[in-house]
Amino acid sequence: MNFQEKLILAIDFDGTVVEDAYPGIGKPKLFAFETLKKLQQEGHRLILWTYRDGKRLEEAVEFCKDNGIEFYAVNKSFPEEQYDPSKSRKIHADLFIDDRNIGGFIGWGKVYQLLTNESPKPEISQKKKGFLSWFK
Repeated sequence: MNFQEKLILAIDFDGTVVEDAYPGIGKPKLFAFETLKKLQQEGHRLILWTYRDGKRLEEAVEFCKDNGIEFYAVNKSFPEEQYDPSKSRKIHADLFIDDRNIGGFIGWGKVYQLLTNESPKPEISQKKKGFLSWFK
């Protein structure tokens, strides 16, 4: 999959961005935030698409923000969209990244590789000496 155009990516939270610990928030999945940041830098729109709502949703959004990710939209196709309970919650996205895929979650390295046809290049992070990171 080498997309010339920028993508709208709907991304699940529990089990995808973080380990599933619902209603709490689990530890970040390996390379989740690094990959999400890289995808944003490349111009892709990220939508948080999660079962969470209310306080639990606010906690997830804040957790992502604390880790450097602010989503284009949250549980909707675009920021201005108003939720209408009489209509489907299905949103417009090019791809959905979710741990509930057939075969389970494939990992952020594989997600990035499939989207870009590139293998992430390992490097040593300056923040944590000795920690192998994929992105600058």
